[in-house]
Amino acid sequence: QVQLVESGGGLVQVGGSLRVSCAASGRTFSTYTMGWFRQAPGKEREFVAAISRNGARTIYADSVKGRFTISRDNAKNTGYLQMNSLKPEDTAVYHCAASSTLSSGYDVSASTSRYDYWGQGTQVTVFS
Repeated sequence: QVQLVESGGGLVQVGGSLRVSCAASGRTFSTYTMGWFRQAPGKEREFVAAISRNGARTIYADSVKGRFTISRDNAKNTGYLQMNSLKPEDTAVYHCAASSTLSSGYDVSASTSRYDYWGQGTQVTVFS
């Protein structure tokens, strides 16, 4: 098993930047595909970005492509989501997730059902 704890959320002005982190403990972090998802009030949880176990492959939701960057440091057991050019519609609780179900080191997934471990989330609020 792996435990995930997000940090780095907060208040940021429209157009600003924020980096959220996901610290993993327990089983070796490098054995998990990692994803970021977000959930706004009254809305379903939605995919943001994912990165393969080896860090070689990434995918993004269309709504964040070109603005957000996912990365990971397996030596530090930590994943990151760099968010630039933030918009009010980016306001949400951001959750990191880990998947042990993807067999290849290059596999990624945007589906919540493929992720079996979740953090509690960190609030990101973008104001104008």
